[in-house]
Amino acid sequence: MTRVLLVDDQALVRSGFSLILSVEDDFEVVGEAGDGARAIELTRELRPDIVLMDVQMPVMDGIEATRRIVAEDLAKVLVLTTFDHDEYVFDGLAAGASGFLLKNSDAEHLVEAVRTVAAGHALLAPQVTRRVIEQMVAGERHSLVGPAETRGARPAQEPAPAGLALLTPREREVLELVGTGLSNAEIASTLYLGEATVKTHVSNLLSKLHLRDRVQAVVLAHRVGLV
Repeated sequence: MTRVLLVDDQALVRSGFSLILSVEDDFEVVGEAGDGARAIELTRELRPDIVLMDVQMPVMDGIEATRRIVAEDLAKVLVLTTFDHDEYVFDGLAAGASGFLLKNSDAEHLVEAVRTVAAGHALLAPQVTRRVIEQMVAGERHSLVGPAETRGARPAQEPAPAGLALLTPREREVLELVGTGLSNAEIASTLYLGEATVKTHVSNLLSKLHLRDRVQAVVLAHRVGLV
């Protein structure tokens, strides 16, 4: 059973999410919060597995709440917003969110997103994956894993991390395809592999490169010139 905390400043939105998730046998909605500060309190108290987090809220926004929840290792956070803006994408991911999904996604995608994040995988909506890649290529913002860096100038290619040499040829190939924004299913089709095999390769390369999730793999692939 995956325990879920809903965080949104609109009660009707929270009710809608609760209705969608509560009909699933493997979800339990354990609480609701209307702002980021309350979300942190309830996360500490209720210890949910997943926090569905809105971005723009009173008292404390969802980005700061995500940052604090992840820093304390309280739960995984899936950011949900109507705002398809770069700053929300980058700031949410930099804060440690495990996924980013637009609120206009249908119920099926919402349910699948929660299951994906609960299983320990990072999740990006297709729009977000494209945006991350475009920004990496443009060099407008090239750090999702550390402090904010200066925008505007294209970064020089960085030295490859030591872990890159530990990758097998197939793992390196998978990393390159992850960097282009392909899903596991698309990579499996491209390389004529089973999807389970691709998942294993992705897990192995993340471990060898000491990366938190797929988002960081996309960033790394671009920063060292694999893509």
